[in-house]
Amino acid sequence: MHRRDLLRFSLGASVFLAGTSLVGCTPQTAATGYQALRDNDLPLLRALIPVVLAGTQAAETLVLRSLDHKLAALSPEMLKLTRQLFDVLSLPLTRGPLTGVWGAWEQASPTQVTAFLQRWQDSSLNLLRMGHASLLQLLQMAWYECPESWAACGYPGPPKI
Repeated sequence: MHRRDLLRFSLGASVFLAGTSLVGCTPQTAATGYQALRDNDLPLLRALIPVVLAGTQAAETLVLRSLDHKLAALSPEMLKLTRQLFDVLSLPLTRGPLTGVWGAWEQASPTQVTAFLQRWQDSSLNLLRMGHASLLQLLQMAWYECPESWAACGYPGPPKI
């Protein structure tokens, strides 16, 4: 590992650890109408859904409900890890340096969100690449679970028994 890579890794790890230590500062109770998603998670997810699911007719409400259902079924430890990821992306202290989105998610343009996702996908830090994959998988699973998505991808649905 070169010195520059070590410094970059150290900085990223420091920012990430600082963010995860602040996780206890965010409420752990679900938002009204949800089982697992919190109020702080919704702006992030609303910014990601149209970018991650671009080209689909994904309805934000359907994706959020499906994702919430999936998160509620996770083990407590997996839910805690997922919430930590959402917290790191939502807290202003960590959001800007890690994502490049310095303002609130509600004001982030699709171009900024795309740049953030690309940055994490191409990162030299495995932790960021894993976070990118997790975000994409969560949102894609939530959408393609919905019967409303099946026709667009040619899936006739489960066989009738």
